[in-house]
Amino acid sequence: MWLGIDTGGTFTDFFLVDGETVRVHKVLSTPEAPERAIVQGIGELGLPLAGLQIVHGSTVATNAVLEGKGVRTVYVTNRGLADVLTIGRQARRELYELQPEPRTPPVPASLCLEVDARLAADGEEVRPLLEADIEALVRRIRELAPRAVAINLLFSFLDDAHERRIAAALPDSLFVSRSSAVLPEYREYERGITTWLNASVGPLVQGYLDRLEDAVSPAGLTVMQSDGGTLAARRAGRHAVHMLLSGPAGGLTGARHVAGLSGHTRLMTFDMGGTSSDVALIDGDIELTSEGRIAGYPVGVPMVDMHTIGAGGGSIASIDAGGLLQVGPESAGADPGPACYGRGGTRPTVTDANLILGRLQPDAFLGGRMRLDAEAARQAVATLGRQLGKDPLDTARGIVRVANEHMVQALRVISIQRGHDPRDFTLVPFGGAGGLHACELAEALGMRTIIVPVHGGVLSALGMLAARRTRRLSHALIGPLAETGVEEIMGTLEHLREQGIAELVAEGIDADTIEVTPAVDLRYQGQSSTLTVPWCDAPQAESDFHARHRQRYGHALDAPVELVNVRLLLAGPPPRLSLRPRPSMRAQAPRVVRLPGVEAPVPMYRRECLAVGQAIEGPALVTETVATTWIAQGWRAMTDKTGNLVMTWINASRA
Repeated sequence: MWLGIDTGGTFTDFFLVDGETVRVHKVLSTPEAPERAIVQGIGELGLPLAGLQIVHGSTVATNAVLEGKGVRTVYVTNRGLADVLTIGRQARRELYELQPEPRTPPVPASLCLEVDARLAADGEEVRPLLEADIEALVRRIRELAPRAVAINLLFSFLDDAHERRIAAALPDSLFVSRSSAVLPEYREYERGITTWLNASVGPLVQGYLDRLEDAVSPAGLTVMQSDGGTLAARRAGRHAVHMLLSGPAGGLTGARHVAGLSGHTRLMTFDMGGTSSDVALIDGDIELTSEGRIAGYPVGVPMVDMHTIGAGGGSIASIDAGGLLQVGPESAGADPGPACYGRGGTRPTVTDANLILGRLQPDAFLGGRMRLDAEAARQAVATLGRQLGKDPLDTARGIVRVANEHMVQALRVISIQRGHDPRDFTLVPFGGAGGLHACELAEALGMRTIIVPVHGGVLSALGMLAARRTRRLSHALIGPLAETGVEEIMGTLEHLREQGIAELVAEGIDADTIEVTPAVDLRYQGQSSTLTVPWCDAPQAESDFHARHRQRYGHALDAPVELVNVRLLLAGPPPRLSLRPRPSMRAQAPRVVRLPGVEAPVPMYRRECLAVGQAIEGPALVTETVATTWIAQGWRAMTDKTGNLVMTWINASRA
């Protein structure tokens, strides 16, 4: 049995595959101890732990960074560079603010230590690292009593001997991260921040995974990484920075897998959960970036390229100082949650607004296992409406409209602003609330097709099981592409290949089944940012770079191309995740409900009762255990053989 588990801010989702049997489940998250919700869900599913294989996406690392709750960490660097993380790139959050609010430095000055050793830009030792310096450093670290140490020395990606010597001298009780192991690339600020993040959240992630492994033993436990691959839990704590987007990465992997079963490969995904919404673009492969940011900090390791906004089902609606309606980024979370959850929440949320509009039915939430309190939602929205001079129904419409505008803007960021026309893509909404907003978002972007995936409410958990065991390794190799010898590039790639295969074999992957895909980071000489292209030889890589630059930025330059990094993806065999075709069945009559503001009765279908090819014209509702889909007027929906709900915009007059 294989069980995918995605821990979100509001719900923890479960997707179980047992032979040809598929089961889904949701429980409220327990943010103070995420493993409790996991154990609860496994118990409610009645699963034996023996023989169970769990693939898990965790928010522990993400939450620790967002909330600034990493452990006490000492940062070690070269003499004169202790303030690099504080200075950063000197980029202002508000360009024209003459008196900006001071930002708290990532690491307090008292925890930034220096060693009097130095390498030159070619890796040659300029000043040796003396044993006396190491001993003095260790004494100072003992006095400061941190839980973790981040070591980031200049040009350690060329020679990591100094970093290794310092790490070897530190007590085993400390969690130690070396920049030469975490991110062996140039740019000391980004490398330093990434190494510090790994160190500061590593003990928390390791502690959580240890507790979870104990709680689910003897089940096997694998963890989702931010790049869409998986990693053995026993190694994941040492690579905590690779887990910052593990949940969202699962969603993209699931969307690509499920939409691909229906023949759609060009996708714009929209994952709307209880706390936030994530949007991304998939053009065949999932786009990755090494320039992502978490809580304003640059994260140099590869992660899924997505845009996140604070607009989810639990986002709170309020009035700003100018009297305008705002939605998010503050969220009601899982506790107390939206007012309609009946757990003490009194502030209006997007979920409350959808309930008032009738798009959520009180007795159909979570398959009827959790009845929503419509009166509590009405009171919460009415309180806000009185400040606006609106009745609850108009206020609810306004809340949904504002939330939709936030999400449309996010979708434009990952498409139009990057040279893609949304009309060339299929919108794939998922998460518990994605299907409620999909039609309005697609119309705003001129998109004609929507795929609401089968099991879309737990798609991130499904995606955990569709992911391959992977390693993504990189190493700086800087110089003009035309002047860099092929032997040097291939030698570096071979070194990465040996390292990656050894790590995957240690996790039980057969070496003969591992696929290896090389790539390079290139830029025009004089530029600072790079683009990643596949590697087979220098002329082809340069040609691909020009084409990629033209697509992304609208132009290509007649300038020398510079090599910056080499990369290697190593992937184990694809998991055997097969979703059975939708069984043949007769269409069943829907239940009819009345929706406020909609003149005619609206049919409400149970998704599991839809026949293949059954056409539904909006307005209509489709409910399932883990989500609800709103089919707006002007849209037609049909279930395909995979079980995906394919919606088409048929109202030409509104195009």
